[in-house]
Parts: sequence; structure tokens; C-alpha cells
Amino acid sequence: MTLEIRFLGPWQVLAAEEPVRLAGQRRIGVLARLALNAGQAVHAERILTDIWGDSSAATVAKQLHIVISKLRETLAPHTTKEIIQTVPGGYRLALEPDQIDAHLFTRLTKRARTTQAQGDRAAADALFRTALQLWRGEPLAGLTGPWARIEATRLEEEHRTVLEDHADLRLAVGDHHAVAADLAVHVRAHPLRERPAAQLMLALHRAGRPSEALAVYQNTRRIMVSELGIEPGAELRRLHQAILVKDPVLDLTTPAQQVTIGEPYTPAELPADTHTFTARATEIDRLRTMLSPADNPTHGAAITVIDGPGGIGKSALTVHVAHAMAARFADGVIYLNLHGSTPGLDPLAPAQALRHLLRSLGLDGAAVPADPGEAAARYRSLTATCDLLVILDNARDVRQIRPLIPAGPGCRVLITCRDPLATLDNARHLHLGALNAADAAALLSRLAGPDRVRAEPQTAERIVHLCGGFPLALRIVGARLAARPDWNLSDLEARLADATRRLDMLEYADLAIRASIAVSHHHLREEPAGRDAAHLLPLLGLLDLPTHTPAATAALTGWPQHRAEAALERLQDARLLEAAGPDRYQFHDLVGLYARERAHQDLPEEERAAAVRRALHHYLTTLWMASTLAGDAVLRCPVELPDSIFKDLAEAERWVQGERDNLLAAAQQALAGPDPATAIGLAIGLHWPFCYQGWHTQLADIYAHAIEVADRIAAWEDKAQLRSFLGWVYRDQGRYDAAIAQLKTALTDWDRADLPRRKVGVLNNLGVINTIVGRLDEALGYLESALELNDDAERPGATVVLRNNRVHVHFRQGRFDEAIAEARQLVESGPKVGPLADAGIAHGSLGDAYRHAGRLTEAVESYTEAVRLLRESGYRLKEAVSRWWFGTTLHDLERHGEAREQWEHSVRLLRDARLLTPQEATEILAQPVPETPQPIKNML
Repeated sequence: MTLEIRFLGPWQVLAAEEPVRLAGQRRIGVLARLALNAGQAVHAERILTDIWGDSSAATVAKQLHIVISKLRETLAPHTTKEIIQTVPGGYRLALEPDQIDAHLFTRLTKRARTTQAQGDRAAADALFRTALQLWRGEPLAGLTGPWARIEATRLEEEHRTVLEDHADLRLAVGDHHAVAADLAVHVRAHPLRERPAAQLMLALHRAGRPSEALAVYQNTRRIMVSELGIEPGAELRRLHQAILVKDPVLDLTTPAQQVTIGEPYTPAELPADTHTFTARATEIDRLRTMLSPADNPTHGAAITVIDGPGGIGKSALTVHVAHAMAARFADGVIYLNLHGSTPGLDPLAPAQALRHLLRSLGLDGAAVPADPGEAAARYRSLTATCDLLVILDNARDVRQIRPLIPAGPGCRVLITCRDPLATLDNARHLHLGALNAADAAALLSRLAGPDRVRAEPQTAERIVHLCGGFPLALRIVGARLAARPDWNLSDLEARLADATRRLDMLEYADLAIRASIAVSHHHLREEPAGRDAAHLLPLLGLLDLPTHTPAATAALTGWPQHRAEAALERLQDARLLEAAGPDRYQFHDLVGLYARERAHQDLPEEERAAAVRRALHHYLTTLWMASTLAGDAVLRCPVELPDSIFKDLAEAERWVQGERDNLLAAAQQALAGPDPATAIGLAIGLHWPFCYQGWHTQLADIYAHAIEVADRIAAWEDKAQLRSFLGWVYRDQGRYDAAIAQLKTALTDWDRADLPRRKVGVLNNLGVINTIVGRLDEALGYLESALELNDDAERPGATVVLRNNRVHVHFRQGRFDEAIAEARQLVESGPKVGPLADAGIAHGSLGDAYRHAGRLTEAVESYTEAVRLLRESGYRLKEAVSRWWFGTTLHDLERHGEAREQWEHSVRLLRDARLLTPQEATEILAQPVPETPQPIKNML
């Protein structure tokens, strides 16, 4: 059974010519909104904005879902397929355009114009009449939303234009008597439209009614002067003069008339749409809005720049949207590839581009001015009154684009470019990024075939990941699979997984990721302002870092920081880098592979080694500046430190937080490199800053690898320190036997290094582990040995830590008075305790002692102060511990709301430190009385 939707007049839904009743304005509105874009996805956010307006109700998304369900129920009895389909991000009405009167009207009128241009006037007349008969009144009647009024205005304008196009045809075939009556009604309804006024004047003149024709002119002029303050246009004035002098050119049978009666040339230059086009629903919706008649905030042409890296799908998106919107541009669509980033081709000069544009507007070759300035002026004149879509694809830069902007406010311009063209006047911008995993998987399925993807879904996911969401890469993958029907997805995935071959695999026939990236790199080399950026690109490829900062880049290059920052910015403008936060940049994976290739092909080995060494030393020295603020002053950096760039611990903490992933990556790269001192120094330097944040449990592999490096060069001191840190990590992971083994070996290494006093930290950790597992006498023995060995004058902080840990042994042994007394001594020692962190730890230990002794009110006071000091010190992990036991104490006092606040804060700190997953954090807090998290159990 065939469904039809009609809204060129009173709203109707018909099934086999019988009406289908729809109840509710929102249901009608949603169906109308989908019908206007039949066959295309409409984003849910767009539907909500249009139909629900500014509603802030939390249930609007649910209301939309209900409306869709009700519409499906209403329409289901009248069709064998699901009419309203759910698509990523929205919905699609699965009706053929001819089943919707507005779309049928557009198709019929386009056919009519084409048929007329081919000389078949009779067939064109029939098509025009069929199209116009679809109109039954005001379009979208009864829908009052702003979107509906905008669409109704557009449809009414199309209706008027088609009426006038049909009138031209009727006049050309001598139907002037009948058309005069129809036009008289049209002119009265639209007295400011000059085209129907001119048509009516010509019809009346040919019908032998010249006085009435002249009266039409006078009436039109009077209304225009009184309401607009302007005279009629030149064409209407010329027609008036011709009627006055009875110019024979107006007669239907003269040779001159035969020259001018024909349909003006309308360009339709769009390349074919991509049949596999997938996703981009939000971007499509934005571009359609920007191309609408009502969307032009400027006095000139409305310009939209779609920017993004090569291979991201800018051209495909633009052509796809242009095909959907082409019918609304009465003067046609011009498409011009400017070859700004086409491998092997030079970009078009503005003069070349203007010649193409002028020919597209109907000028023959001899009429195109040779002077670029004159050509640009002629182009502006020809487009001043046009309703034209101009697509300037693959632009190089603003200089190439500026002369190519049409003049008319009815024109729309879509520009694709890798550069954002930020200095182009009056332009809106749409940045195109990589496809998300779901959309990329859908595209791969369409390219490679759904059966192949369904057969190996996990392999398909890996291929999507290796292609990085780049449509061009996925197109190449699809082409390779199409050419190799005997391949499984796993055959291709294995080849792509090899990073040294991936760019080779992403090259097929005339498609190549490497060539696409190389064009942008080559352009930078040609620009005086881009040479630093061009030189920097391969240097950045030497570093295995997730992101790049101006400071690290300055070290890598040996340039001043402002110069490094300017080069990074230029690489971002060329879409060879992406923004990764304030003053932070990152490679797309495929661009990073290209940069690494170029580094090994273009840079001498000595230059590569020196650049990497400078960058790693930047991280080494800066990390140790942060480390000395956060931790043990006895540790020594293997290279000379410059003056500290940090004014305080808080600033150092912010740097560590921002550079966390880079520091881990730098340490791993150094461990694989030729400089053991730098590698070991980075591994040791990570400990205290990461410990403060609760991140040090993620350093186990780095410490283990660094121990191997230290062993190879017999660096016993470094090896002992690293084993001590690795034991610390294993302790906090709850791997107590492994921790004890590392720590006991560390004791031997300190003796080999002839640094017996440095065993204090190891003995402390052995004391902590034995305390946690309940071997309290052994724990006390280790702590006492450490106190005897420690030089309190040299390392007072170590004394505080050891005594604090002894407090925990005492209250676990039931020696509450001793525990409280020692903890109070540490708290009352004031400034002698040391940094804020040490003071916070002391207050926390006193709170623990009070809690175990049952003195809960006093425990609350101690925990309050501990939390304050630890928060100010930046010691996030210890803050999480104190907050947890603070919450437990408050719960025991039946202050349940306050307890819950402390537990939630503690869990949030553990989650931020990645010691708990989000799911684990949610499960813990879902319990009425949360179970103590494992990371808390692993610490005192």
C-alpha cells in the first residue's frame, strides 16, 4: 500500500488515496520535519530544537521517542516496511521523494526546465502544469514554528518562480491571451515582483492592449517608489520604453524574438554523488541550514568554509549536500576544483579560476576579459542578482579564494580547504574531524560488504582503528578488499598492523594517504613563512609522545620557544597537527607515520640523535625540578639542572598533570634508546611527582625495564633506588610477596653501592607491608632499624614518616595510648614536622589512632585538619586515604550525609588517579555502607 504525504496546502497523509488521521501538533510537526528531508537522516537535536523549541524539560528526548513510536504505530498498518528508521544520532523517513508532494514538485519542475531547454515546449508545458496542480494552498499550513515558517517561505518562493517560468514558456508559444489573466492575479498578489509585471506587460502588449500594459508599469513603479523608495530595474524600464515606441522586437514572430526567447543557460556542474556516503548527519544539517534562503547574515554571498586534513571527506560531504540542495538554486550550481592540494598538480591561479567561472555563467571564450581585475569585476556583475550555488573545492589559501566570491546576496559559496581560511571576510566555518568508530565501521561495511564485516567483527574494529577514522583510508581499504575477493579482513589487518607498512597499504590506484599528506608538507616548504613548520614536521616524528608542547618543541629544535610555537601553529593551520588542548598539539596517527618516515629519509642520523637527546633532557630536567619540590632531596639528577621554572609545588603539580602521558612516553622512549643515564634519570624522576598524584602504580613496567638498564651498566645506586620504588609500587598494588622480594634485593644493592644509610626507605616499606599483612612485631623491627639508621639532621622528613608508621603498628597492637602520644608529638612539633604533606600525614595518623581507640570526636578534628593540609600540599593519594577513614568515623557517629560526602570525594580521587575504574567507583558508592576500596586497603 502506497503512502503519500502532502503539505503543499492543508496537511494530508494518504494511504491508497484514503486519509490517515494524525493526532497532535507535535506528531504532525515531527513527520513534516522528516518529510522535508525524506530519505536523509535528521539529527534528533535538530528535531527537538525545531518542534520543542526552547523547552528545557529534562524529558524532551523521551517525548521525541514517544512521538516517533506513536507515528510508527499509526503508519505501520499502511506499509510493509518501517517508514521511520532509527539512524545514528537521529531518524530518517524511508519514503521515495515522489511520495511527498513538495519533492515531487521540485523534480517535475526540474524536468520541465530541462525539457524546455532541449526544445520540447509541449512536454515542458505538461510537466509545469502537473507540478503546479500539486499546490492546494498555503504550504505547511497549521505549523507555526519558526522552522516551518522558514520552509513555507522557501516553498512559496519556489512556487512563484515556477509560475513565472511557466508564464515565460506560455508567452514563447503564443498563449498570451490566457496567460494575461493568470498573471494579473499573480501581479496583484505580489506587486513588488518585477518579473511577473514584465511578463504581464508583454502579454498585454501582444494581446493588443498596450494601454493596459503601460498602466501595469505605472502602477508597479508607484508602489516601488512609495514602499521601497527605488525605481524599477533596468529590464522593466527598457520593456516600458519598447512598448511606448511599439518596438517590433516584442512581437512573437520577429527574428530578434527568436534569439531572446530561449531559456537562459543554467549550469549544473556537480560531480556525481558518492553512493557510499555515510554519517556526518550533524554536519549535513548545518550545511543545509547555511544553504537555506533565509540564512544569510551578510549583505553579500553567504560563505561557508569546510576545513580539515586531507582525506577527511570534505569534498564528498560538500558534493553530497549540494546534490540535496541543488534544486533550490534557480541559477544553477557551479563546481570548480582549485587543486590546492592535489598531488602532482599546481593550484589554479585566480585568473584561471575566473575564466572557468565566467564560462560557467554563459560567457564564451572571446568574451572573458584577459585582465584578472576586469574578469573579477565581470564575475561580480554577472552574479549580483543570481540565486547561485558556487562550490570552490580543494582551495589552497585565502589569496586564491578572494577574487572568486560572487557578489549577490542570493548566492551561496561552499569552500573546502585544509587551511581554515580564518581571514576570509563574512565566512562561517565548519571543521571536519575524523569519523567516530561507529560511523567508520558503517562506512567500512558499505565499502567492503556487510557479509565480510559480519564474518570478522573484531577484525573490522581493528581496521577502523588503524585507519584512524579517515574516510580516504577506509576508501582505500575498501578498494583493496574489492580487488582481492579471496582476502579475509584478517589478511588486510595483519598488513595494516605493521606500522612500517601501513602507509604502503593505504595506497591503491590513484588514492594514497601518503601523497595526500605530502602535498601539505610540500606547500609549507614553498612558503617563506612555512619553512620552519616544514622542517619541524619530521623532527616531531622522532618523538613517541602523545602530544607536543611549545616548550618541548623548542628543546627538540634548539629554537626559542616563540619560534617553536609559531611553527606548531602553522602545522595546525595546514592540518598536519591537531589541537589537543591549550598550547598542546597532537598528530593524527597516519600523519605521525608520515612524519616518522620523513625523519628517517630526510634527516642525518646525527641530527636525529641530537634532537631526541635535547627533547628527552627537557623532560628529564623539568621533571627533576618538580621532583625536588615534591619529594626526597637526597636524590640527584644525572644531568645539571637549570634554575627552576616553578615558583612553587602547585605550579609543578599542574605541569606534571598536563604532561603525565608525555612523561610516561618519554621514559619508555629513553629506555629503548642509547643513553642509559637519561633513561634511568627519567624513571627515577617520575616517582615522587607521580606518587603525589596516586599514579605511581602505573610505573611498574618502567621501573622493571630501568632496573635491567642499570644492571647492564652496574649502576648499583640507581638499581637499588629503582628496586625500592618497584617494591613500593607492588605494595600499593597489593602484591606483597613480590614487593618484599624486590625490597630485600634493594637492601643488598644499597650495600653494594656502599650507601647503607639509603636503606632507610626500604626498611620503612618493609615495615609498612608487614603492618598491612598483620606481622606487627616484624613491622616494628623494620621501623626501629630504619630509625636507628636514619640521620635525623640530614633527613628529618624520613623520621616523621617512620614515626607515623610506628603509630599505625602501635594502635594495631592495642597500644592506643602510646600511638596517640607519639602522633600528638608529631602534630605538636609544628614547623619541625616539615612540608604540608608531612604535617597532613601526622594529623591523619593521629586521627587513625583516635579512631581505633574509639575517641571518634577527637578523630574528626584530626581528620579535618589532615584533609585540609593534604589537599593544600597536592598529595592526592594520602588525601584519598584520610578522607576515607574520615568518612568511616563520621558514619560511626551517625553523621551519614557528611560521611557519604567524604567517601564520594575519596573515591573520586582514586578514580582520577586511575586506581579505580569508573565502573568500580560506581559499584562502591552504590552500597549503603561502601566497602573499603582495595587501594585504601593497600596503604596505611
